[in-house]
Amino acid sequence: MGTSPPPATADWAVIGAGLTGLAAARRLAELHPDQTVLLLDARPVGWGSSGRNAGFVIDLPHKFDLDGGEPERMNRVVRLNTAAISDLDRLVAEHSIDCNWSKAGKLQAAIGETGMAAMKNFSRILDSINQPYKMLDRQAVADISGTRHYQGAIFTPGCILMNPARLVRGLAHSLPGNVVLLDGCPVLRHQRRGDGFELSIRRQGIPITIQVGGIIAGTSAYTPELGWMRRRIVPVATFASITRPLSDAHFRSFGGKLDWGLTPADIGGTTIRMTQDRRLFMRNQYDYVGTYAASDATLDRVRTSHRIALARRWPQLADIPFESTWGGVTALARNRVSYFGEMAPRVWSSNTDNGVGVARGTISGRLLAEMASGIESDLLDDMQAVSAMPVQNPPRPFVGIGVKARLRYEAWRSRKEI
Repeated sequence: MGTSPPPATADWAVIGAGLTGLAAARRLAELHPDQTVLLLDARPVGWGSSGRNAGFVIDLPHKFDLDGGEPERMNRVVRLNTAAISDLDRLVAEHSIDCNWSKAGKLQAAIGETGMAAMKNFSRILDSINQPYKMLDRQAVADISGTRHYQGAIFTPGCILMNPARLVRGLAHSLPGNVVLLDGCPVLRHQRRGDGFELSIRRQGIPITIQVGGIIAGTSAYTPELGWMRRRIVPVATFASITRPLSDAHFRSFGGKLDWGLTPADIGGTTIRMTQDRRLFMRNQYDYVGTYAASDATLDRVRTSHRIALARRWPQLADIPFESTWGGVTALARNRVSYFGEMAPRVWSSNTDNGVGVARGTISGRLLAEMASGIESDLLDDMQAVSAMPVQNPPRPFVGIGVKARLRYEAWRSRKEI
């Protein structure tokens, strides 16, 4: 991937080949078939958070989008997310992308009092915006998940489950012909030149200069490294582990079904999937990562937490080894908003997706390309209505101290849900 020779000039540069960047590059190429769209990423496609997430494409308001509970805002979020799902569904079918795309829906489940309270609040929100759901009791959840650990759950049918790395790579392989993808090519610096920009990149160790007209930055938590949104983004890592495939004997012992996903009603709880190939996926634990990387000690700590969470739910599977443990960086804002718009002249970006970036990133990339091309729409109005500017953060090291303290408090408060 990324084997095309770099052009000397391009009409557009999209920085970041995650879900936002891929959607933006595709839409720009469709809108301007006679123009060149340069898509850049410092890492191979699929290496970043777009390929490392839990594989949920969520249609409904989720996490911080639930704040306030205003029906008009919630309906806008639903329209944006369902448009993203429709776009991805079409592309997966058109290009035969092998990513285990599954219209399985999802469970939002609760263990203790805090989770049950959050679940009941979620049901009230769904009622207020006329979204379908089904309440499941302990036994109904156990029939699906193989564990009676949960008091209950809400099942909603519109969520998609998939393999994120395969999806992202499939989207990259199917880009229009006027997109030039250069992954493994970090942007070193940028400066204005007339009506456009001069980008300095490094390709295979060699510095290259490219003239571009406009920029869409799908760089999420890394945006401040390019000089934009400084002190407005909080980089936080979430962590996951996945088992090897369960043997026939272990799967019989497991006692549940294949191909389901569960998110915690309390945001501090554990996200779980049982994949189509019999792997259990566990995600919990958060950490502030000012340097965008987690230490080996942190990975050891979170792996232990994942092991405890697995054993609590399926003690008969406590010996199943994890095949991999990893972290992915997400961009948060202290005031819990998502940013979308022209953050500098002829520079457009979507940031601080607050951990729900598959649907948000996909539709943001498409709409950024349309905004940059002067195209208006109801969906663009929706996006602008649910977006805002992140507040400034305190300087380092105070922001890290504050965020770490808040994350520890949230982990303590949600300890029974983990």
